[in-house]
Amino acid sequence: MEWTAKIIKYKNEGRIAVVFEKNDDLNKRIRKFYGSCWSSSLRCWHVPDTKENRIRFKIETSIQQFNLQKDEKIELFKKWLQSKRYSDNTVKTYSEALKTFLYYFKEKAAEQINNQDIIDFNNDYILNKQFSSSYQNQVVNAVKLFFKTIEDIRIDVGLIHRPKAYNPLPKVLSIDEISTIINSTLNIKHKCMISLIYSAGLRRSELLNMKLEDINSQRMQITIRNSKNKKDRIVPLSESILKMLRLYYKAFKPKLYVFEGRGDMRYNERSLAYVLKSACKKANIKKNVNLHMLRHSYATHLLESGTDLRFIKELLGHKSSKTTEIYTHVSQKSLDKIKSPFDQLEIKI
Repeated sequence: MEWTAKIIKYKNEGRIAVVFEKNDDLNKRIRKFYGSCWSSSLRCWHVPDTKENRIRFKIETSIQQFNLQKDEKIELFKKWLQSKRYSDNTVKTYSEALKTFLYYFKEKAAEQINNQDIIDFNNDYILNKQFSSSYQNQVVNAVKLFFKTIEDIRIDVGLIHRPKAYNPLPKVLSIDEISTIINSTLNIKHKCMISLIYSAGLRRSELLNMKLEDINSQRMQITIRNSKNKKDRIVPLSESILKMLRLYYKAFKPKLYVFEGRGDMRYNERSLAYVLKSACKKANIKKNVNLHMLRHSYATHLLESGTDLRFIKELLGHKSSKTTEIYTHVSQKSLDKIKSPFDQLEIKI
């Protein structure tokens, strides 16, 4: 008697559907299987999706097939993220994190993964390979979102725990160090990029996505469009930067983006990082400097010059004031005002 079997999802549970023509003998046999049910809507019997049943009903359980199924679900997840207008970087980060997680379970389909599997993954993969807590958070974000939207079974997302947060203080350069880095850069384009990030406290993506129309020399303002948290904001345009930008424009004549690479496309992220690295090397700065340190330095120097924390929050585009308050911990001016009670003791040396 001919029959076919395939994996299905029934009432948010992985099952194996067994389809055959009406046959009393087969009906009696399949009734004896643990957890077997008849579905009037599907017009077939279905049994629990277990390793034993997959072997019994000759369903391919190879790693390759599991991966094909997972790839299909990852693609659905990417499309969902894109439809919700997540940024390209977030779509890429979440998709890759989810793929790492799903592929870790070589002999399990996505619908078979449960909460204990997530704990095992954290211990055997994340901790064993000494990945950072921030990477673990990325995986948690991706997994929770995936099981809420695409694969809403077996997993209680409320029980997925995050690593305890570690909040390091931002690393900051002195005004002299930043001046030395900028002055060591001879290429006017490279000098403008580094200077603009510091002078306006920009994120890397904000600089690279900036278009010529976003710079308003009449009002001395720069409009930062569609930044983090999908918000626009306006930051002041430095007079010194405007002079520098005009020299740069005459030399390079960009068409759309303020800073363009080959073929009038926006400047490359890696190339920008290399520009700063080269500048630090020429300036003989031994610290491990990255682009975000320029933004941190901008905020800290504003605070030290007396700018109100509420204004700094708006200039940086922070969603919460708590994010901005971290700069009070690294402000030299604030620290200088604090005197240790030890200084009041009469200690003999």
